[in-house]
Amino acid sequence: MKRKIMQSLTVASLGLILSFTLMTASAQENNNTAKGEMKTSGSEVKRAGTTAGHDMKHGRVVRAGKHFGRHTGRSARHFGRGTKKATKSVVKHVTS
Repeated sequence: MKRKIMQSLTVASLGLILSFTLMTASAQENNNTAKGEMKTSGSEVKRAGTTAGHDMKHGRVVRAGKHFGRHTGRSARHFGRGTKKATKSVVKHVTS
């Protein structure tokens, strides 16, 4: 009986912790501004190196290259979006 109560309390507390953690983690990435896109781009480059290094460590060279390319592409996409947003805001202020 005591074991079941402890298991249910553990599961409930773990569920609460994970739900609150996921809510705060999703609020950290601000992609609405040019600055937010640039930050996301940098984070994606970090992820590219980390995953490639991890895969290389375990001897998965092809997978490392594939993941590095994917993350680099996502980084470039975010950087392009940030540049687009920054250019639009500058043009908007200059013309008005």
